[in-house]
Amino acid sequence: MAAKSMTLLWGSGSCPCWRAMIALEEKNLQGYNHKLLSFDKMEHKSQQVLDINPRGQLPTFKHGDTVVNESYAICLYLESHFKSQGNQLIPDGPEEQALMFQRMFEGLTFYEKLGSVIYYDWYVPEGERHDSALKRNKDGLVVELGLWEGYLSKVSPAEAGRRSWCGHVFRLSVLVSSRALARSWQERVSRWQTWWFSPPSPFCSDSGCLRGVTPNWLSTTPS
Repeated sequence: MAAKSMTLLWGSGSCPCWRAMIALEEKNLQGYNHKLLSFDKMEHKSQQVLDINPRGQLPTFKHGDTVVNESYAICLYLESHFKSQGNQLIPDGPEEQALMFQRMFEGLTFYEKLGSVIYYDWYVPEGERHDSALKRNKDGLVVELGLWEGYLSKVSPAEAGRRSWCGHVFRLSVLVSSRALARSWQERVSRWQTWWFSPPSPFCSDSGCLRGVTPNWLSTTPS
């Protein structure tokens, strides 16, 4: 079985890790080897990770001798390698493909703007912090969130059911990285994707390797 030759190193609360996990489940690759590592204990910088991912980042994925570490790349690799297995992750039509790839890479901008706010004190030395800089970052994030709110408001449950999974994997992983946006969209997402909340959800499957794992944005009441 192909999944037996796969190993995923992942960390709790990581949207990129969830993205890879969802893609594995949707391609019916349950039963792969996996190991939960602690960010707090700096286990993502352990030699086990560095041996296959010199940047010391999660997720880290290996299929046989093939190493794929970026979460978007993992999703695309799985769809390419197991195209006829499980759910189709990339739509056939050029227009839908274009929209999927557009939103996928726009997500990188979202993460950058989100990180410039929530990790400001972490990345910027105390003596170099300025309230005006943080305000600019927050204003930029508000504008970015408005764009995503507009995108999501145009996608109906019926349309979501017709589209291929890959776009939703990318969009949902972007969505849950913002708790405020997740709170306003949780009910709508639950109507679209029943797989997120019930078997064969990667978080609820009786047979999948993620049994008992609940994403932070569902288990915690947003403030």
